[in-house]
Parts: sequence; structure tokens; C-alpha cells
Amino acid sequence: MVGLRVVFFWLAAVSLVEAAGYKSPDSCIAEGASVVSEAVLKESQRYTNFRAAAFLDWHPCNKSMLISTRFADGAQVHQVDFPGGARTQLTFSAEPIADASYNYKTPNYFIYLQDVGGGEWYQNFRFDLNDGKSTLLTDGKSRNTAVLWNKTSNKIAYGSTRRNGKDIDFYIQDPLDPDSARLVVQLDKGTAWSILDWSHDEQQLLALEYVSINESYLWLFDVSSGQKTLLTPRSGEEKVSHGKAVFSKNKKGVYLSNDQGSEFQRLAFLDFKTKKIKYLTAKMNIVGDIEEFIVASDGKRIVFVTNENGMSKLYLLNIKDQKAHVIKEIPVGIIGRLKWHSNGKDIGFSLNSARSATDAYSYNVLKRKLTRWTTSEMGGLKADQFSEAKLITWKSFDDRAISGFMYPAAPKFTGKRPVMVVVHGGPEGQSRPGFLGRSNYFMNEMGVTLIFPNIRGSSGFGKTFLKLDNGFLREDSYKDLAALVTWIKTQPDLDSDRIMITGGSYGGHATLAMTTHYPDLFRCALSVVGMSNLVTFLENTEEYRRDLRRVEYGDEREPEMRMFLEKIAPVNLAHQVKKPLFIVQGANDPRVPARESRQMVDRVRKQGVPVWYLLANDEGHGFSKKKNQDYQFYLTVMFVQQFLL
Repeated sequence: MVGLRVVFFWLAAVSLVEAAGYKSPDSCIAEGASVVSEAVLKESQRYTNFRAAAFLDWHPCNKSMLISTRFADGAQVHQVDFPGGARTQLTFSAEPIADASYNYKTPNYFIYLQDVGGGEWYQNFRFDLNDGKSTLLTDGKSRNTAVLWNKTSNKIAYGSTRRNGKDIDFYIQDPLDPDSARLVVQLDKGTAWSILDWSHDEQQLLALEYVSINESYLWLFDVSSGQKTLLTPRSGEEKVSHGKAVFSKNKKGVYLSNDQGSEFQRLAFLDFKTKKIKYLTAKMNIVGDIEEFIVASDGKRIVFVTNENGMSKLYLLNIKDQKAHVIKEIPVGIIGRLKWHSNGKDIGFSLNSARSATDAYSYNVLKRKLTRWTTSEMGGLKADQFSEAKLITWKSFDDRAISGFMYPAAPKFTGKRPVMVVVHGGPEGQSRPGFLGRSNYFMNEMGVTLIFPNIRGSSGFGKTFLKLDNGFLREDSYKDLAALVTWIKTQPDLDSDRIMITGGSYGGHATLAMTTHYPDLFRCALSVVGMSNLVTFLENTEEYRRDLRRVEYGDEREPEMRMFLEKIAPVNLAHQVKKPLFIVQGANDPRVPARESRQMVDRVRKQGVPVWYLLANDEGHGFSKKKNQDYQFYLTVMFVQQFLL
């Protein structure tokens, strides 16, 4: 979904304190935090100098590509003309760029997406390559999604809240005319909608109505009249989740992914005439979700990515004979942002792994040749020495198997090692064995073992597992974390007396919940943009996403549910916190408002417990600017030194 920010560089916080030769960002405020020592700065700074390069789009007429990478404070759009070529910076904004795509017919400009200060009120801009100027295409105050081009590349479609500032509607616009935006359809209040594809005759839009991660529907919209037609029925007891969908080249239907009749997302074809769905991967031995797929412009091939045990696999499917095979040339890692080149032979994508930051790649399906386009800097670190993930499992209170990934401390450290438990966001997210960036410092230089659990409610383990923490079942996910501590106690190389819990967004909420529900299990805790009360969170999160979150957490307007959520709220149990707590927040966070952190800080301080609080006035739901990420990291190192080791 466009606009999603990584909710935890959970290693980021900021302050006004100064260390030798270092000044914290001016937009950041710290309360109670220690001054960064010269020793910490000297030892850890090299772990902040890695880069990443994410594939964005192909140039439609030649073999160059747009990528997103950072040379200053935030990620910007760059052009790479050939594999290993120079990364030529095109945009020079003070704010990070979230997305970019070319005009496919006359590629003398591209459109990019950007917000201000992490507030997620994204705007679309046209960047003209001839003069380097950016032109605002949206109204400058609404929330807008990334654009989708029609087949002739003379119109763009996108979602926008410009009508009332709350609800997403669909608009069509001539990208050369900022005043030409036309409302196609006014959509239902409180529902998440996204445009997936234009029809080949450009008369229809294919769109997704997203109710929750377990329930969504596909619709057709007439571009002229706005009339909508439901493609996937609501009848039956089974709630079906749909992923991506695109029109077929022959105009007879749509390719889609859904979990109907299955625990996992499968690739399928929906025939317009018969209304029947045929599953194209049903006979394949895939235990995991189809995460993404792309159809070649000639309609003959589909490339799709699966998530199997947290790792990505890339497959090539011949549509005519429906035979598929794994593309074995792809290194083990996590794949994202697939896109065919206009030549129908090459696909571009991003890839990262535990020992490699995200970089841009291409794969030629005819020659079966993998090409790496960028090799991002590691800041002088030896990536081949980074700890690799080990899959672990443990039994929870109900005898259910819970899994996660463990990154052991560097071998040079002996004796029982302290542990950092890192809970992912979502809660429908998933911890996967990708690049850990700054976190490698804790394993390599501090001897800390990191564990990333996938507690119930995580994606990637089937739709039944996804629902196990909904509503009144919320505390069961906390019990999974308590069971992890029990497992840690059985491991001879781990120190169960030195465990820190941390996480961002929902992971931040889980962190606060564990400090209040199980105050004796952890030596210290770090919560980043975490909810301290699901009632006040639901009442104050941005309205465009409120109903979506109610499906997961429960409807706080219902008396019984409200009573339950108030009962388990960490802020209402703050008197039980016993161990040092570090809370990090972005002032402009539209998802978890800053008051969620502030109210927890104020309550816990009344108990006389050490509390560090760090606020960035130019950030939102997690920190995206390097200067802020760096200082959050330095202070986290100080916190770990003082309270965990």
C-alpha cells in the first residue's frame, strides 16, 4: 500500500543533548535521556553509514531505471543508466520521496509522491527532466495515493481525500494540467480503497475495497459515469482477502490473488463471462502467500513472488500451458517492487537479505540471467560477518507453536548473552530475515542476541493465525511473548535475567503491554510510536483508517469492548511498571497520535521509574530522516549499555 512508512527504524530517537563533536537535531526534544558519550559515538558511528537502493521504475524506451536512495538526509529519486553505473540524483527535496513512476509514452517526466514531516498527507508532483522543475499536481492539503497511469499514458488515476479531508475518492487527471483533476466516484465513508489497474480500453478502473487484512473485495468502476460493479461477491460465511489484481491482455477477465478456500493467497483468473475463478497455482506445492505478481505486456507470462517461511521465491508462469518454475538464480532474500520492462524480457525488482542492504536488480526471463544494478555501501563494515537468522519455535500457553528469527551475538562473546526481543508492527506484519542495518551493532559490538518473534496475528502463517489476536483475544498475543521468555530460560547460551523488549507501532504497544502485564520478565523496554490505550488510539487515529483498525482491535464504541480495552490498556496499568522505559515518538504521527506516548510517560514517571522520552517534531510514524535515525540509534546504544548489559 502506497504511503506506508517503515514504522520502526525502532532504533531511532532524538534529543537536545550534545556529545563531543556531535549535536543532536534541532527539531528533536529529549527528556531524561543520557548524554551520548564520546566512546559510544566513536564506536557506533560506522554502523550508520550504510545505504540502500530500491528499484522504482524502468525507463520505457531504454534500459535505465529510477531508484530510491539517500546521499543526504532523506531518500531521493536517482537514475541509473546501466548496471553498476553512477546513481545520478534527480530530486533534491528536504523531505524523503515515497514513490515515483515514469510517463510511459513520452518519458520526459515522472511523477513522485511526497509528504511533509512524516504526516502522511502525501502529494503528487510532476518532475520535468528537461528543466529539473517540480510541479504540484494535487491540492497541497489532502491525502493522496501514488498514481496509476492509463495505457496511453495521458491520464493518471489516484485516490484523494480532497473532497472532505477524511474519505478517499477516485480522481482522474491530465498530468500536464494541475487544474484538470476530475472526481470519478465518491466512495463509502470509512472504507480503505485503492486503484489497482486501468482496463486496456481505458474505460474502467479495477479497484480494491479493503475492510481488513482478512476481508476485501474487487470492484469495476466506469470512468465516465462512476458506476461500480462488484466482481467478488459478499455471499457466504467465508471472508475472503484479495491482494493484487490486473486486467488480462485478452480483456476476458482479471488475474488476481486471494485466499478463498485456502489458508494462503493463491494466484487465479476470474472470467468475466462465467464469473468463475480458476486457480493457477492450486497444484503447486507452495506453502505461503502469493505476495505480488506482474503480467507481461504481451499477456504470455506472469512473474510472481511468494512468501515461504519468511523468505521470497520468484516464479515464472507460462499462461498458455500454465506451467511454472522457480527462478533459481535469485539469491536468498526478500523481494519487492516487481516491474516488467517494456521489452517484455526483463523484470526489475529490489532485494535484501541479512547480509545485504536493499539493492536494485533485474532478471532476463529468456536468458535466465540475473543482473545487479546497484551495490550499496556498507560504511566500511564487512557484511559477510553479520549474523544470519536462525528459525526458532516455542510452545505458547495453548500449546500452539509460535516461531521467530534469532540473530545470535557475534562468536567472540562468551557466556550467556543478553537478549533483545523485537516485536514487529501491524499487528498483521511479519518479521522476516532481512537486513538489520544499525542493529548489527548490538550483536557485533555489544554481544546481544536479537529475537524477532511472529506472535499470533502475524501475517505469513495463514488466515486462521491472523485472526487469533482480534478483539477480545488481544491478551493471547501477549502470552506468546511471555512464553518466549520461558523458552529463553531453557537456552544455555541466553541470559533470561537480561532481556529487553522493544518494537514499533503495534510492536511498541506490545512492548508497553508486556511492561505492565508481565513487569518482572524484562530488564528494560523501548517503545517506538506505540499505542498506550487502544481506546484513545481508536478515537484519535486519522479518520480515514479508523474503521479498518476497529476490525482488528475491536470497536471502542461498544460498551463491553470498551470496558475490555480500558482494562488491558498499558496506560491504565502504568503503576505496575518496574523497569526502565524508553519511549520514542514523532510529533506528526497520523496513525498513533503523539498523545499515546505522552500519557504513558507522565503516568510511569509518577512511579519513580526511569523514563526516557524522545520526540521529533519533523517526523511521523517512525523516523525517516537520517539525522534523526542516527541519534535514535546512539541513544538506544546508551540505553542498552546502562540498563541491559
